[in-house]
Amino acid sequence: MERSTAVSRMITFSQVCKRFPGGQEALKDVSFAVEKGEMVFLAGHSGAGKSTLLKLVAAMEFPTSGSVVVSGQNVGKLRRGAIPYLRRNLGLIFQDHKLLYDRTAFANVMLPLAIAGFDRREAARRIRAALDKVGLLHKEKAYPVTLSGGEQQRLCIARAIVNRPAVLLADEPTGNLDRDYARDIMDMFRAFNQVGVTMLVATHDEEMIARFGARTLHLHQGELQS
Repeated sequence: MERSTAVSRMITFSQVCKRFPGGQEALKDVSFAVEKGEMVFLAGHSGAGKSTLLKLVAAMEFPTSGSVVVSGQNVGKLRRGAIPYLRRNLGLIFQDHKLLYDRTAFANVMLPLAIAGFDRREAARRIRAALDKVGLLHKEKAYPVTLSGGEQQRLCIARAIVNRPAVLLADEPTGNLDRDYARDIMDMFRAFNQVGVTMLVATHDEEMIARFGARTLHLHQGELQS
């Protein structure tokens, strides 16, 4: 029974602490699990530790103590060369977009597939499918600077889903968008979740959390609140 439960979990934090140089403790004794196919919100004030927690899942940071297990792999014990393979199963959506402004929308979405070594023809098919899913197929030749804030966020989502990840991590994905754009983005997330993508979404948008009714983890000054 325990083995079956472990297999069904996509993300497990066990007594995780994260301290940065200078002694700042971003996370304190955090434990929780996200099941395969589950959608979970991560709520809390600015500086509560939400972004740090997502970076631990993506092996952009490593725990000071405790363990972070993602898709059966202990992130803290991964060799540097294994990290890109872990990230192939993750879709990452950041607050600051991290788009390449000297490349077209098509080329931005191409990036994770190029890193993974996809065949050019298969990559092009996947890119256009991802752009179509977020309503940007007609903008594939456009540069990010010509897109609205909502369209740039959609482009980030297309890049995050183009490799068909098992887990999607989103850090305040609607934070700088008006309400209509925010609802569109969250409806996309619901659709991804309905086809089996595990979702962990950091947000301070209480209205959005209430609308979805999904399980919510509350962080306060680095501690998980009951």
